[in-house]
Amino acid sequence: MIFRSAVRRLTIAFTLIQLLLFWSFAFGIYVYVTGTFDFDSAQADGVSAVNAAEQGFANLRIGLLVGSAVLTIIVPVISYLMARVALRPARESYNAQQRFVDDASHEFRTPLSVIQGELELARSRPRSAAYYQAAIDETLEVVNDLATLTTDLLLLARGSDAEITATFEPTLLNMVIERAVRPYLATTGNGPSLHVELRDLVAISGSPELLIRAVGNIVDNAIKFTPESGSVTIRLDRQADAAVIEVIDDGIGMTPNEASHAFKRFWRGDGSRTVAGHGLGLALVKQICDAHSGTIGVRPGSLAGTVVTLTFPSVD
Repeated sequence: MIFRSAVRRLTIAFTLIQLLLFWSFAFGIYVYVTGTFDFDSAQADGVSAVNAAEQGFANLRIGLLVGSAVLTIIVPVISYLMARVALRPARESYNAQQRFVDDASHEFRTPLSVIQGELELARSRPRSAAYYQAAIDETLEVVNDLATLTTDLLLLARGSDAEITATFEPTLLNMVIERAVRPYLATTGNGPSLHVELRDLVAISGSPELLIRAVGNIVDNAIKFTPESGSVTIRLDRQADAAVIEVIDDGIGMTPNEASHAFKRFWRGDGSRTVAGHGLGLALVKQICDAHSGTIGVRPGSLAGTVVTLTFPSVD
């Protein structure tokens, strides 16, 4: 409804502007022609010359009137098409924003319902200290998950890439990877084995915190979907003028269809619905890569699992 009204108003505005311009131009031509015509010379040449001049003016008036009538029919159609084209980016942005708000509202509703249920149940009658402790722990876990979701949404809703670029500084990707995997190295025994291969010192211009978040999200995904008997490898290479980070796992992998949707916000594959998460990790990684003039790709591993590749322009 909003965009229908906007298209209608723009159509009317474009139509009036174009018609006023044409009418002004046509009136200017007619005034110029009639004003600069030398009637004295025509009268000196005789009545036939005057009649010819008057017939020429009549033809000019008819031509301008016919042109005005045709344009009055055609211009509204052209204006309508122009209005639709002008509003198309705004419509797409609005629709994307609406989908984002709807998805975010759905994602917030579930943890908030859990928190509300836990608190109401704990308050319904006197409980033991152990019960209250368990309820607090479960609620705190949901709150932490909600805080992570909020942080991700704020990053996704962050301003333009120019605002992110303002925080850039020379950053060693070796340091980024080491800090991103540090929490997981401390818990090796409770998941797949983790291998880090840093072959070169590679620097790029970027935001250390955002890059750590991007690499950490990919490593977290790889660990989530890889069995304890499997392995996850993080590899850093320099290729020509590019820095390449690969995260290789031998987990459940992705089908080509799933890989094509992997970077959509809130999208989750069939095999990932039983694993904790909100479907924002790879969408956030892609936004961070785009802000760093980088690319991200997902492909099946040579035998099983998934290979996620991040590529950034390197600096000397």
